[in-house]
Amino acid sequence: MSGYHGDYASQTNLNTSSGQHMEKHFDLIAIGTGSAASAAAHKCRGAGWSVAVVDSRPFGGTCALRGCDPKKVLVGAAELIDWNQRMKGNGVSPNGAQIDWSELMQFKKSFTEPVPLNREKGFSKAEITTFHGRAHFVGPTTLVVGDETLVGKYVVIGAGAKPAKLGISGEEFLTTSETLLELEHLPKKIIFVGGGYISFEFAHIAARAGSEVVVLHRGNRPLEGFDNDLVNMLVEATREIGVDLRLKTAVTAIEKSSGHLLVRALTEGSEQTFAADLVVHGAGREPDIDDLGLDQAGVATSRKGVLVNEYLQSISNPAVYAAGDAAATEGLPLTPVASQEGHVVAANILKGNQRSPDYTGTPTVVFTIPPLASVGLQEEAARERGLKFRVKHEDTSSWYSSRRVNLRYSGYKTLVEEDSGRILGAHLLGLHAEEVINLFALAMRTGLKADDLRRVPYGYPSSSSDLSYMV
Repeated sequence: MSGYHGDYASQTNLNTSSGQHMEKHFDLIAIGTGSAASAAAHKCRGAGWSVAVVDSRPFGGTCALRGCDPKKVLVGAAELIDWNQRMKGNGVSPNGAQIDWSELMQFKKSFTEPVPLNREKGFSKAEITTFHGRAHFVGPTTLVVGDETLVGKYVVIGAGAKPAKLGISGEEFLTTSETLLELEHLPKKIIFVGGGYISFEFAHIAARAGSEVVVLHRGNRPLEGFDNDLVNMLVEATREIGVDLRLKTAVTAIEKSSGHLLVRALTEGSEQTFAADLVVHGAGREPDIDDLGLDQAGVATSRKGVLVNEYLQSISNPAVYAAGDAAATEGLPLTPVASQEGHVVAANILKGNQRSPDYTGTPTVVFTIPPLASVGLQEEAARERGLKFRVKHEDTSSWYSSRRVNLRYSGYKTLVEEDSGRILGAHLLGLHAEEVINLFALAMRTGLKADDLRRVPYGYPSSSSDLSYMV
């Protein structure tokens, strides 16, 4: 495909009411600098295309700056506290082990603060043109960013996600997980609204850092994307560390009162009030695309994001593609998925539509302590598909791998197809579950069967060596 190849974008004059204005033309304009947009931008630039990236926030995207990476730094500290407490009376004295939140924040910043500059340098080295500001479509592939007008042959929307609107009174008093990750001092009393992975992960961190934590979830069960039996075990573990987890409790309003926040909620018709120093939004995220002017570009959307075909191309504007959290796909809202989709988009733009993302064997993890991990189908979904399979499900707290660290809550559930021996799903709760789940994912993506996994001579004793007993 021909275009405006070269080291610099071409420029043409654009007459506006304010006088002469320069249009800047690119083969590709990527909105966002996270995993999806960056992957597409670098791939197309590597093919010799002129490329621009646009972001209204510091360059780097959610994962590196305000999501999975900094969160896992905090999880590491909480794991140390938990391990100390679990081993009390078993050869370890936990006296004096505590989290210094301010110091932990400084350590966290050593990972996040270099990211924007390093990302900008990476774009510059690749000769990708950068723009800081919020992009707004004014035509099918024409964007306005501040006082700049950019025209692309193609546009990739990789704008990520943001906390979903809850539509409750006092919603402006909610703190996001992003803000929580920047606090120099952790408040004494924290309420998390919603029972998803954000609330569970930060509740486990905050409780072990000494805060009083309440989680309010409107549904009958939290963590709805994970196996119910293992979630129930995790709920017990969460309550045992002092987290007040309330189910069937819908938050209706948040108010400020005497230096505190009051959260009003309904539990099966009964009104309750909870007081806190901080109220954190953990009730889901939505695509961050509502102010991009997509209607001006003729880009169709749904609540889940930009509507795309199997090639991640907009169903209504063939010059626009979308990837990551901004796209309405079957992929989970995960960094590896966004990166894969970014590469798929680049391949299809460069060579014509030919690739579709492969979501087979995509693992997902809730980084609680212990972590909860999942890949593939849950029981209900497998039955709905009419599959014939056997289920293995055990509480593994008495297994050596759990007993040696005095872990009271651990278990697994696996689904194996009867005739073929294919792994249909694997669900784990316990030490190193976030690592072991990757072996199940590898088996699912490469076609390894249950018998293959049983025959591997695993390093022992290790968490992975338990795998042969799970299938």
